[in-house]
Amino acid sequence: MTDSPEVTDLNAPRDGLVPVIDRIQPLLAWCEAAAAAPEEPVSVDAERASSFRYSSRAYLVQLRTESAGTALLDPLAFTMPRTLQDLLAEREWVLHAAGQDLPSLAELGLHPGSLFDTELAARLLGMERVGLGAVVEDTLGLHLAKEHSAADWSKRPLPESWLVYAALDVEVLVEVRDVLVERLREAGKEEWARAEFEYERTREYGPTRSSSWRGLHGLGSLRSSRQLAAAREMWLRRDEIASRDDLSPHRVIKDRDLVAAAKEAPRGREAFDRALPSRMRRKDQWWQAARSGIELPPAHLPERSERSYPPPHKLWSKKYPEVNERYQLVRAAVNQRAEDLEMPAENLLQPALLRQWVWENSEVPAEAEVEQALRALGARSWQAEQSAPVIHRALVEAA
Repeated sequence: MTDSPEVTDLNAPRDGLVPVIDRIQPLLAWCEAAAAAPEEPVSVDAERASSFRYSSRAYLVQLRTESAGTALLDPLAFTMPRTLQDLLAEREWVLHAAGQDLPSLAELGLHPGSLFDTELAARLLGMERVGLGAVVEDTLGLHLAKEHSAADWSKRPLPESWLVYAALDVEVLVEVRDVLVERLREAGKEEWARAEFEYERTREYGPTRSSSWRGLHGLGSLRSSRQLAAAREMWLRRDEIASRDDLSPHRVIKDRDLVAAAKEAPRGREAFDRALPSRMRRKDQWWQAARSGIELPPAHLPERSERSYPPPHKLWSKKYPEVNERYQLVRAAVNQRAEDLEMPAENLLQPALLRQWVWENSEVPAEAEVEQALRALGARSWQAEQSAPVIHRALVEAA
C-alpha cells in the first residue's frame, strides 16, 4: 500500500475562480486557447440535480486544460457550439466516475475521443476509498471540500461557494491521472484499465431513472395483487406528473407514502387517505389512480414477482439447489482471484454475468469454452482470461 503524503487543504482554484460562461464568445475563446495545445487531456465534470429534477441533464459543465485553464459552462444559456464538440471529440477526457456524467454530456453533443476514469482506475488498483476526495488525497495529498455534491444545480444564479466546489472538481484531475497511470503500470494493470475505459466510452447507457414501478422501495411489503395494482397505477401517475413538471419523483410523493397508501387501498378511500401524509389527503388524483388498479379484472392484475431470466438468484437455494451449489463454488473462486489481484470482485467479473453463465452451464466445460462463453456474455477479454481458469478449476475439483 502506498504511503499517503501529508494532506493539505485545497479550498480554492489556484488561478482564482473564473466567471460562469453563459455566452458563446468567451467559450470560443477558451476553445482557441485549448486548441493551441492539442496533446493536452481535458478534465471534465458535470453537475446535475437528480434529487430535485426529473431529468438528468447537466446544469453545469466544467472543463479544464493546462493551457486554457478552467471553464465553467452554463448549458442552459446556449447550444454547445460545433467548435467545442469537435475539440472534445479529439481529446482524452479525464473524469471521475465517468458513467455518471457521460449520458448527460452526450445529450449536449459532447463525446470523448478517449477517456481515463480516475474512480475506475482506483477500483482496479484496490484502493480502499474511491470517491474523488479520497483519491485526490491518496495520490496528491490534497483535501477537497465536497459539501455541495447534492445541491440543486438547476438553481440560478449559482452561489459562489458552489462554483468553487465545481471548479475544484477539475482542478487536479490530470495530476491524479498521472499518478494513477504510473500505479497501474507498476501493478501490470494498464492494459486492463484501457479496456475498461474504452468499454465505458462506447457502451450504451440505460435510463437514469427506474423505468419500472417494481423499483419502488418497500414494494415487498405488498402481499396482494390488488395492492400491487394500486402501487403500479400510482407510480405511473407520479411518473407522469414528475416528467411534466421536471421534478424528482420523490418530490411528488415519496416511495414509502405511495406504498403505504397502496397497501390500504383495497380497504377503501378512508383507509387509503389515512396512510397518506396530511397534505396529500383528499387529493382525488391519488385515489383515482389507486382505484383504477384495484378495480382491474383479475386477468389484468400484476403477478407477485416479475418473470426474469435467469430467475432471481435469491431463490436458487430453495428452488434450484444444484444451480446454487455451482454458483457458490464459482463465486468463491472468482472472489478469491479478485482478492489476489487486489480489486473488487465486481470489477473482475460482473455478478449478473457470472450468475447467467452458471444458469446456462450445468456441465463442466473446458477452460477455453468457459472463456469463450464469458466473452459472449459481455466480459472483456482480460476479465475472461483471469476468471475462466479459476471457474473451471473450481468445478473440476468439485466434480
